[in-house]
Parts: sequence; C-alpha cells; structure tokens
Amino acid sequence: VQLQASGGGLVQAGGSLRLSCAASGRSFGSFSWFRQAPGKEREFVAAINWNGATTYTNSAKGRFAISRDKAKKTVYLQMNSLTPEDTAEYSCAATSSLYELGAAENWWDYWGQGTQVTVSS
Repeated sequence: VQLQASGGGLVQAGGSLRLSCAASGRSFGSFSWFRQAPGKEREFVAAINWNGATTYTNSAKGRFAISRDKAKKTVYLQMNSLTPEDTAEYSCAATSSLYELGAAENWWDYWGQGTQVTVSS
C-alpha cells in the first residue's frame, strides 16, 4: 500500500499549485491532505469522501479545492491565492471509511510521504 504525493514546489505569493496523491495497492474510501510548517504541528487541510463530499480547514476555504479521480485512484489539492503562511510540507492520508471524515491525524490509517510547498513573498 502506497500513497505517492507530488506537485509541490516554489511559487510566488498569489500563485497556484496542484498537488497530487496517487494510491496503489488497494482502494480507499476517503482521502485527506495535512501540512506541517517548520516548528509547528501537523494540521488538517482538507478531506474528501467516497461520494465527493468535502471539508476544509478555515484557512483553506475559498482558496483550496480537493478532488479525486476514482479511476486513477488519485486525489488532488488545487491551491490558489497562496500566501507565505501556506509554506509547509504537505502530506496525503487515506482511510477505508467511505463517508465519515475526520480532521484528527489518528482518523487516517495510511500516510504518504510529503511534498514541499514554498511560497515566497
């Protein structure tokens, strides 16, 4: 079972990035994105369930959009209007739960490696 995140990089403030997380080895019900900035705890960013229902942390609402392609077993995080405060390592996570979504780290069973997002001012 593997979750492979990609798409991070260096972008100027106001710019956009799209992160991808490809799952292999099995199917998952729901996916999420978390991020961890230097010196800070990892925090929940967004999640999507089997039906496409989504939830976001307040700072991501209106700027980020999580989506999934079931055929490709891939989840995406489109990030717009990025600010330096969005600089962090972004990680994807997954669970077998089809419909319920949780913001706590221990809700998610499988984790991928992170991809670094750096937003310059």
